[in-house]
Amino acid sequence: MEQILNKIKEYNTIIIHGHKRPDGDCYGSQFGLQRAIKATYPDKKVYVVGGVCDYCAFLGKMDEIPDDTYKGALAICVDCAVADRLADQRFSLADYVIKIDHHIAEESYGDYQYVEEDAPACTQILTDLIRKGNLKMTYDAAFALYTGLVTDTGRFRFDSVVAHTFEVAAYLLGFGVDPSVLDNYLSVETLQTLKLKGYVLSNFEMTKEGFAYIKMTRDVVEKYGVSDEEAANQVGTISTIEGCPVWALFMEYPGNEIRIRLRSRGPVINTLAEEYNGGGHAKAAGASLDSWDDLDGFVKKASLLVKKYKEEQNNN
Repeated sequence: MEQILNKIKEYNTIIIHGHKRPDGDCYGSQFGLQRAIKATYPDKKVYVVGGVCDYCAFLGKMDEIPDDTYKGALAICVDCAVADRLADQRFSLADYVIKIDHHIAEESYGDYQYVEEDAPACTQILTDLIRKGNLKMTYDAAFALYTGLVTDTGRFRFDSVVAHTFEVAAYLLGFGVDPSVLDNYLSVETLQTLKLKGYVLSNFEMTKEGFAYIKMTRDVVEKYGVSDEEAANQVGTISTIEGCPVWALFMEYPGNEIRIRLRSRGPVINTLAEEYNGGGHAKAAGASLDSWDDLDGFVKKASLLVKKYKEEQNNN
């Protein structure tokens, strides 16, 4: 971490990048780090660039900057395992590039990488970085970091959560963050989203082995008038089905791109995701299909994975 802190101190222009289709941890990491650096070094120019997260739009807006901003600048890429998933590929124009992440290190990119695969959220790593470097924490920075911590841990429900995670949360709450304020942002849903949730509950499929999944086609997204992000987030709607330790949402994006959100309460699933141009954590991964013709093959492999897992559990 010392090298990261030294680079932050060295550069006058810092540009913080996030991944495509950013989530709460990505946004929280970007805005949290930006605000801590600006509070510590008021004369530095610190930007956040990348995609838009409607779910966490309350944290702020991405900056729009010209290419020449990267001249002599430091780029910090957060919460992104591979370079081609970064929303803004101009990071390579920077003078020096740092990667900070908590996903399995599928690829080394940039001039320096700092990865903690056991961390439940990138915001946990960045909070530790801010504390270690004695950077100035503010309410706005803490609120952004806490948002990322809450969303990427499933509100502290996932098994990646450890005692240190709660220590980090307590530290952030110490700056005046009110959990109920964040809950008001995250828990309120539009009528369209609730109707879509009803569609998911009425139309998901489940194999006899115990793999549950839902297809989210463009027609469905457009029918219910929700954003792609709101539609993809419905993976959690089928997360509590008894006898289904693995579930997935197959999301069709414009341009016939089909992305998979794959989740587990037991079996390791990132190895399956890697077979389909993806990867991620042991129990939360992403992948893609070349076309809907590949769906049946994926379902069969996921079902076999569940079957083997249940057999192992029964033998123990």
